[in-house]
Amino acid sequence: MTVSAQNKERVPELMEKYKLTGDINVRNEIVLIYMDLVKVIAVSMRNIYSGYAESDDIINEGVIALMSAIDGFDPDKNVKFETYAGIKIKGAVIDYMRRLDRVPRMLRKLSRQLDDNFARLNSELCRTPTDEELAKSMNMTTEQLSKLMANTAGMITLSFEELLYEDNLDENMSGRSETADARLYEKEKKQVIADAVAALPEKEKQVVTMYYYEKLKYSEIAKVMAITQSRVCQIHSKAMLTLKAKLESYINA
Repeated sequence: MTVSAQNKERVPELMEKYKLTGDINVRNEIVLIYMDLVKVIAVSMRNIYSGYAESDDIINEGVIALMSAIDGFDPDKNVKFETYAGIKIKGAVIDYMRRLDRVPRMLRKLSRQLDDNFARLNSELCRTPTDEELAKSMNMTTEQLSKLMANTAGMITLSFEELLYEDNLDENMSGRSETADARLYEKEKKQVIADAVAALPEKEKQVVTMYYYEKLKYSEIAKVMAITQSRVCQIHSKAMLTLKAKLESYINA
């Protein structure tokens, strides 16, 4: 991601030295090389943990995961360390958010119900359900649905991130991630997501672009679009539900 080429060239040598000596100073040198990777992942996921955890706590979890990745890395599996470490760090953040468990039980239940109903309607209708259709399936008014999507934006995004993480984990920890078939699968998956983003309604596409590519906070997106932060959360939730449904269809095909 943001690791300099010069530092990356030193990693295999440092890894080998650490495996042979177990020297903590060598491991710490590798950690310093990849600290930017930890910070990039922390920034990319900040809208998920905002209000539930501090960025310093997330970075600490990321550093612990990075050290674990260094200890567990096996170069014979033909997986790039940066890829392996990135998956481990993102997984650690997801696990940390699960452990926090600060979301009220009823809201968590409604979030799962929203996710399930969206997936069912998307499959039955062969298209993205409208807010009216989704609200009816939830026995809600559209106003109540909008409020729910605003309040569960972090959980819905986390659910999408979990799907990405678990699929990447299966693929990249298997020792087959550098095979031609695996590279083709990863390329196709990225294209599925890119096509799904391109097909989103304009406002949803704008929010997703600013969230994932420009790494903006919900509050910053709200200022750019001249709408409330609550409205940004609603739009983002709908987009995440759509992208998750597309990705699940591809993975399960």
